[in-house]
Amino acid sequence: MNSENWQRAFVLHRRPYSETSLLVDVFSEETGRVTLLAKGARRKNSPLKSLLQPFTPLLLRWSGKGSLKNLTRAESASLTLPFNTPALYSGFYVNELIVRLIERETSYPELFQDYLHCLMALAQYPNEIERTLRIFEFQLLRYLGYGVDFCHCAGSGKPVDAEMTYRYREEKGFIASLIKDNLTFYGQELLDFEARNFQSPRTKAAAKRFIRLALKPYLGNKPLKSRELFSQIMLSTELKVS
Repeated sequence: MNSENWQRAFVLHRRPYSETSLLVDVFSEETGRVTLLAKGARRKNSPLKSLLQPFTPLLLRWSGKGSLKNLTRAESASLTLPFNTPALYSGFYVNELIVRLIERETSYPELFQDYLHCLMALAQYPNEIERTLRIFEFQLLRYLGYGVDFCHCAGSGKPVDAEMTYRYREEKGFIASLIKDNLTFYGQELLDFEARNFQSPRTKAAAKRFIRLALKPYLGNKPLKSRELFSQIMLSTELKVS
């Protein structure tokens, strides 16, 4: 698919190609995830060198019929979003999820809007990073076809009781259980998941645990590089402070 018209897009990841060019993974509003060859973008005098950066709203055009397209035009649609360090690495985490989980050249216009809102929230509300990430992750699961019902017991079909405990079973959902382990969640937590209410510390921790369980089949055993890098950065910061 060619993009003859301008498309709103963000850079997800970029890497060197040959001596002077870049391979750029972008997430566009109409086409989805696309890999573009930006010829000459690494040259010292190329405006693309500083323009093709993550978290900068872009307008792009490209051409080509294969899996690798040629970037033909690029303009900034707005200033790069201002992130503090935790928000910056959270943004890299969101980008890596899209690269790892979203099929190439598949249109996800609603997910693009959720991604845009996520980046804006990371920039505007740096104290609400976990809540922002959980909302995006739950939305991403929905687009991946993840259809678990948080409001009903998968075993009996009865409405979830806020005071009861439920055990998560992959591809089935949540079943009432007295067993308490890493797969167990309180009914109130499930109801909060459905409402995207991640305000309480207990629900926030439960949502993070559930997301890791739910994403594991999609991510496989390959760890997320952004998560490891963020952990190293935060550990280094703590050591310097102490």
